[in-house]
Amino acid sequence: MSLDDQIRWDRQYGQSDRSEKPSAFLKQILDEGHWDIAPGQALDIASGAGRNALFLAAKGFAVTAVDISQVGLDQGARRAAERALSISWQQADLEHCRLLPGPYELIVNINYLQRSLIPHMKSALAPGGYMVFETYLIDQQTIGHPKNPDYLLAHNELLNYFRDFRVLYYREGKFADGGEPSFRAGIFTQKLR
Repeated sequence: MSLDDQIRWDRQYGQSDRSEKPSAFLKQILDEGHWDIAPGQALDIASGAGRNALFLAAKGFAVTAVDISQVGLDQGARRAAERALSISWQQADLEHCRLLPGPYELIVNINYLQRSLIPHMKSALAPGGYMVFETYLIDQQTIGHPKNPDYLLAHNELLNYFRDFRVLYYREGKFADGGEPSFRAGIFTQKLR
């Protein structure tokens, strides 16, 4: 990303408050799944206004939320203060910085695709730790935003990135999840010890 990206995202967050609902995929994994994930250190990648960070903190995770937009992070910090939730809000351009040191027991990446960051995310995860990753598929171009193929996964691409992890759940296709339908791929994995 660049300063232009930061300005664009700051403007988007400044125009309106974003949804406070956590990702339906993340909620499905943590609330409806059959996995017993003990709260620990969590990293929320490209957190925006913190909808997923707030959800994780309410579940007892010690969350670090990272995003390029200080405006979005400030919105999240206000929401966290209203709920008496402690979250570390970190402004960073993920394309030009290193991940904050781990290890993390949980890393969440929703609606953000930076392929070069995936190996660093995997390294920052503690042995036995979990990754929840969901973003758009190439098919999304046919129905809406985003359209840039640099930010869209090929079929089975996400699955292939985590062949060295234990795949606990994977989905790929068109999903509504309570909102507008979109083409997405989502994976829930565990780092092998």
